[in-house]
Amino acid sequence: MAEITAALIRELRESSGAGMMDCKKALVEAEGNMEAAIDWLRKKGLAAAAKKSGRIAAEGLVGVATGPQIAAMVEVNAETDFVARNENFQNFVAEVAGLALSVGEDVEAIKAAQYPGTQHSVTEELTRLIATIGENMTIRRARVFTVSEGTVATYMHQAVKPGLGKIGVLVAVESSSELEALQVLGRQIGMHVAATRPDALDIDAVDPAALVRERAVLSEQAAASGKPPAVIEKMVEGRIRKFYEEVVLLEQVWVHDGESRVREVVKKAGAKLTGFARFQLGEGIEKETGDFAAEVAAAAGIGKA
Repeated sequence: MAEITAALIRELRESSGAGMMDCKKALVEAEGNMEAAIDWLRKKGLAAAAKKSGRIAAEGLVGVATGPQIAAMVEVNAETDFVARNENFQNFVAEVAGLALSVGEDVEAIKAAQYPGTQHSVTEELTRLIATIGENMTIRRARVFTVSEGTVATYMHQAVKPGLGKIGVLVAVESSSELEALQVLGRQIGMHVAATRPDALDIDAVDPAALVRERAVLSEQAAASGKPPAVIEKMVEGRIRKFYEEVVLLEQVWVHDGESRVREVVKKAGAKLTGFARFQLGEGIEKETGDFAAEVAAAAGIGKA
């Protein structure tokens, strides 16, 4: 039997895309024979996972997990919405969200962490899941918030089950007020964020580049009015304030009453918002579009001379 070296395992891993422990097991089973090891992986469905890695995955689930004064949120993508209803996939997303509570929001660190209840990594568990379900899947992003006093509230829109859905929100609320009231406030703010999609927590957090672009556009629009420079300047500043009301969470109109500002609601509750995050499933991922009927016809050779 050939010696199962690290170099041999790495070679098999690179050629098959399977996890390190699976490659080691395959080589042991095949007594060091590379071709036999690849066949072993193929029979287990593990080598096939690598072939799916280039396919676009924009569906899946957002998952949240909470602990004392901490909450985490992750997005795990798959190719089709059907997978979001798969119990194994749902369990994986929930476990990954739970891991983020202790590992943090670095995706590579999450992938390298030991998957709960196993002796292998999250990456290797994901490879097994890809082989089992038959779709490409990726852990796309994660956010974790902590507070020294108060709560990190969560809100899940279009939930398929508790803590799993299509749009997730975290809201970090610092306060010494009664915890249950803070959690209610945090959930209300989470609903607000899900609906209004703010870009920044406060004015100071607005992307400077975005502000420069907005000011340039507004200045050009105001200049077209032909009014004096002093009037134009006032027009621009007024429109910048309106811009802040659209993109800054604390400056937005509270959706629950249509009158108050979010900052007024938070102040009245004796609290302070220190952060928020909103994940919408698949946002920013360029999805492939095509004519399904044409694809079927092409596969069947219909229309060819």
